[in-house]
Amino acid sequence: MAELEIKSVSKSFGAVGVLSDINLKIASGEFIVFVGPSGCGKSTLLRTITGLETETAGDIFIDGQRVNDVDPARRGTAMVFQSYALYPHMTVAENMGFGLKMAGEPKAVIREKVTQAAAILRLEKLLERRPGQLSGGQKQRVAIGRAIVRNPKVFLFDEPLSNLDAELRVQMRAELIDLHRRLNATMIYVTHDQVEAMTLADRIVVLNGGVVQQFGRPLDLYDDPDNRFVAGFIGSPKMNFLDAAVLEAGPDRVTLGKIGGSDRSLSLPFRGLNPAIKQVVLGIRSEHARLSESGGDRVPVTVSFAEELGDVTYLHGKTPGGSPMIIRSDKGRFGGQTDCHVVLDPGGIRLFDGDGRRLRADGN
Repeated sequence: MAELEIKSVSKSFGAVGVLSDINLKIASGEFIVFVGPSGCGKSTLLRTITGLETETAGDIFIDGQRVNDVDPARRGTAMVFQSYALYPHMTVAENMGFGLKMAGEPKAVIREKVTQAAAILRLEKLLERRPGQLSGGQKQRVAIGRAIVRNPKVFLFDEPLSNLDAELRVQMRAELIDLHRRLNATMIYVTHDQVEAMTLADRIVVLNGGVVQQFGRPLDLYDDPDNRFVAGFIGSPKMNFLDAAVLEAGPDRVTLGKIGGSDRSLSLPFRGLNPAIKQVVLGIRSEHARLSESGGDRVPVTVSFAEELGDVTYLHGKTPGGSPMIIRSDKGRFGGQTDCHVVLDPGGIRLFDGDGRRLRADGN
């Protein structure tokens, strides 16, 4: 286990900036997930930590030691890539122990470490097989075993499950959680799949455009996003966003109108809204928007199709102003209704300004 600290790290490729002023402090034994859309800089940040890329500015510390100028092989990190990168002519045991062999470790030590790693990953019966005789999940466990035998301070995973089918991905997520629990190791995991991030992480780093948008526990990001990007990226389905006009801003309440282009208004608790703000974006998740046949504050929605998933149905539609809206329904199969009305739970509403910044009570 090791503590990892990233201080003011930036990375550019020529004139193209990829990372900008990254500051993170990761505690020993944490499982951290870097998540964001393609091109946001998450893999570059991972490669910078392990030394495969050189930072343009800033410092990286592992267990208090600055490692900027330390060779990747001596940083105490081990990386598992999206590609398994197994040697097809070697057995599982030879693949797992190859890095130790190249480092000059005695055969007895290599055999002992490979045996221990195989026991952790349930690969004992596969040690004499070659990669061509393994399933995708087994190959990924071998790649992880190759990292375990090095006994690193920090494990780094770069989208390791992206080549697996959906069912196997779910299984491997559970195995990674169990592996982290047993090793109690510091792990950093990169993915573009926010469901994977929510499932695995102790804390999540949300990146966009090379900038950290928010760093926190999964449910904190889900319930209390700092900006519209995080609110729209974390959660499945993503948060609904409806334009609204500020009709009145009192000391402890705000009244919104023209919600989603409708003629409906809504009053909700909110302290200290800047009176200069006349337009906001109302964010609400599907579970806080419910179908209703009565109530004056209902927002009309025209439903276009339904996702019927068995235990839950998601209705997809649009408000009068054309804003997309997803409503969760637990009432069984969709009856083909086209026009409906939705009640918004005030406790589930989050407000954002025109630049996507979160508006919080007391003017924060």
